[in-house]
Amino acid sequence: MRAVILIGGMGTRLRPFTVETPKPLLPVMNRPFLEYQFQVLSRHGVREVVLCTSYRAGTFRRAFGTGRRLGLKISYVRESIPLGTGGALKNAQSLLNGTTLVLNGDVLNAFNLGAFLKFHRARRAEISIALTRVKDPTLYGLVITDEKGMVRRFLEKPSWDEVVSNSINAGAYLFEPSVFTHLPQGKPYSLERGLFPERLAAGARIAGYVAPGYWIDIGSVEMYLQVHLDLLQGRTPFRPGPRARPFKNADGARVTAGAGTKAAPFVRFSGSVSLGSKVRIGRGAQLTDCVVLDGASIGDGARLERCIVGPKARVGTHAVLGPGTALAGGSLVGDYSQL
Repeated sequence: MRAVILIGGMGTRLRPFTVETPKPLLPVMNRPFLEYQFQVLSRHGVREVVLCTSYRAGTFRRAFGTGRRLGLKISYVRESIPLGTGGALKNAQSLLNGTTLVLNGDVLNAFNLGAFLKFHRARRAEISIALTRVKDPTLYGLVITDEKGMVRRFLEKPSWDEVVSNSINAGAYLFEPSVFTHLPQGKPYSLERGLFPERLAAGARIAGYVAPGYWIDIGSVEMYLQVHLDLLQGRTPFRPGPRARPFKNADGARVTAGAGTKAAPFVRFSGSVSLGSKVRIGRGAQLTDCVVLDGASIGDGARLERCIVGPKARVGTHAVLGPGTALAGGSLVGDYSQL
């Protein structure tokens, strides 16, 4: 079985970090986010992957090449204009055959693909949608299924009085080849808002598989920080990789750092902290539940809490970065500033 990963979006909700780097290539504990999806595929025997690209397409080929380093065979399909999730998949049709696994490139699912495929085949489905359960279903589009796991209705961002389920689309699908005949060629089209409700209305068999295991959508700054914290706190089954190693001066906090990172005396870490490569942390700085990317410099006495510092940014002496701060790469925060 081949997998297709849809990675054409511009990642606008993750700016400033996606201005130069596509969202799936953003570092998560010193390795590109997409490599964690590759881990899931390799673990379940998927060896051939098609990447559907658009925004800064060339950066993906430079990052992964043929995929040999990762034990995969990676092919690339580029959209000359953004085609949406459905149009991007149609664009890749010539590289696909048989049952196809489709993944959204900004979602991390840690579930059993073999069990998903078995479920799909047992229900003789044309389309199967992986589902995950959430605490607040009003923030998402709900997928309503019957007792046999067949999809009966889609409900977009319901009010609480409309909520009858907490199962949402988890961004992973299984498609039979017949699906491709319903995707338009060369024009923008959405799987979620076009194909799925249209095929359901036409009487197609669409199944909904509730996938146990870790799930996160890193589409916002808050969730980009959260995936780091989850990895550091052992809430996921993923390995961060050799470029993120425990930091020797952590004093009981969960801290990893890339090569060449150094901290001056009296630095205090608390909670979970991810440091990139060649980061410099000044004397007496305090870092709590934050991410500092490659080449950034944190000044003496600075305080960082639940924030992200972009690559090669400079945080001045005794500056304070509070929760929710997203500091762009190359930025300069002056001494004693507060954000």
